Amino acid sequence: MNWQPRISALALYAAMALAAAAAADDRPLRDVVDAEIAAAWEREKITPASPANDAEFLRRIYLDLVGVIPTYEETVAFLGDAASDKRQKLIDRLLDDPRYAQHQADLWDLILFGRNPPGYNTDRRDGIQRWLREQFAANRPYDEWVRELLKAEGNSVEQGPPLYYAQYRNQPEDLNEVVSQTFLGVQLQCARCHDHPFEEWKQLDFYGMAAFFARLQVADLGEKDKLPLMAIAEKSTGDVLFTGPAKNQQPGKKGDPVKPKFLLGEELAEPPLPEGFKEPERKGKEPPVPPVFSRKDQLAEWITKADNPYFARAITNRIWAQYMGRGIVHPIENMSPSNKPSHPQLLDSLTKWLVEHKFDLKAFSRELVSSRAYQLSSAAASGDPFPIWFQHARTRPLSAEELVESWRVATGYAEWEASKEEKKKEGRFRPLDGYMLQFFGQPNNGVGDFQGGLTEHLYMNNGPLGNLMVSGPGSLLELLLKNDVPLDARIDRLFVQILSRPPSAEERTKLAELLADEKQPEERWRDAVWALMTCSEFRFNH
Repeated sequence: MNWQPRISALALYAAMALAAAAAADDRPLRDVVDAEIAAAWEREKITPASPANDAEFLRRIYLDLVGVIPTYEETVAFLGDAASDKRQKLIDRLLDDPRYAQHQADLWDLILFGRNPPGYNTDRRDGIQRWLREQFAANRPYDEWVRELLKAEGNSVEQGPPLYYAQYRNQPEDLNEVVSQTFLGVQLQCARCHDHPFEEWKQLDFYGMAAFFARLQVADLGEKDKLPLMAIAEKSTGDVLFTGPAKNQQPGKKGDPVKPKFLLGEELAEPPLPEGFKEPERKGKEPPVPPVFSRKDQLAEWITKADNPYFARAITNRIWAQYMGRGIVHPIENMSPSNKPSHPQLLDSLTKWLVEHKFDLKAFSRELVSSRAYQLSSAAASGDPFPIWFQHARTRPLSAEELVESWRVATGYAEWEASKEEKKKEGRFRPLDGYMLQFFGQPNNGVGDFQGGLTEHLYMNNGPLGNLMVSGPGSLLELLLKNDVPLDARIDRLFVQILSRPPSAEERTKLAELLADEKQPEERWRDAVWALMTCSEFRFNH
């Protein structure tokens, strides 16, 4: 197999920065990224890591774009390809792969709901998960689908978005906090109880935003396809009540109504209600009647405007962090004025590009992962797990979804399962349940608080991983047990299929010693497969 030679990264980026300084403003975004990052290295006197070799890049790009490691055949084909543009061709192919939409939907399901969403029945999310896949499969502009999500029309099964609000039934303050963090990148929770001590928003700014959600109710419409059917109802009357700072609140004091007000902006202009207006009564499980004037829809329109001072910067920073390991503003949901960006000019340029390209997240992702900065090695002398100057790639833990799909590929279980004519009778490996999610949690939540522990170790030792090690046609074990294939070739297959790289000389020698004993060969190969499936190298993205 051919491996990309290591070159002087510092010399490469120094030359790149000089060339980029004289480039036109319409240069590719990837060149803007590399020039800005290189300029920071020069200013901070930082030596970056070398470019990632092909095996490191291959595994990283598969996990980042489609959420699973490459197959053995894909790995061999890529590592053996001598074409100079093979990385760009792979990026383009993976962005068009159906698994891209599934992986992005998995990521956004976690962003919108987390592992343990509040609210009754919000753990049954088939409708909105399908809707998310459809948005990414169609490459729908980010502002358009967020607007649809926040307007929450239809129901939770056939459309999907209403389930997002259903988490926060009768909790407009909680809903305001998560919407502001997720889509505006600002944390308002401190202003819930008092004026924020460090930021410019006051307590009334918090309740002015919460007022947009004060009239929302969850309408239970029964069930469809064995899923809870819910819609978002919005009344035409009702306000959030403000009782002043928490320390001054008194029992029984109801407070004063607060009108909707855009964050640090204007108060919402609402038309008067018709004379003698009364809220309509909903009978049984009928769909809710639309309000005379929708505060919710007005907020959705304001949030997703291209000139909103928060919206475009928030998604720019979030997608950058998704691929680069940390935000230009970090943590990503704290883009308050006091939390300064590490590369302010770069953030401005990225945001401007994304708005000009109509919030095309796929095109934006293509530019980021095509940059030299993204394709650096994770090996670095600094040992900084979250390098503020992006001088090396971040080694990140795999999510539970990524682990499950990668285990299926690594063991050949997916290929074995596909060969079965009666899949239902054979059963299916489904470890992605509450038991596994409890142990593997949410390691990529944007703040970097992942910490492996005893529970993960116990799951890997005592969980259902052994069920993946089938020895039928198409499985890895079937291939490893073929005595007519040279041992070195089988050891190569083991490493390339599981870790997407060939073994080192030391690894090859130690494994050959283990397998030299002809007693219980299947058990020895199973131990070797299990060791690689559960090692730290597999747990992380390289």
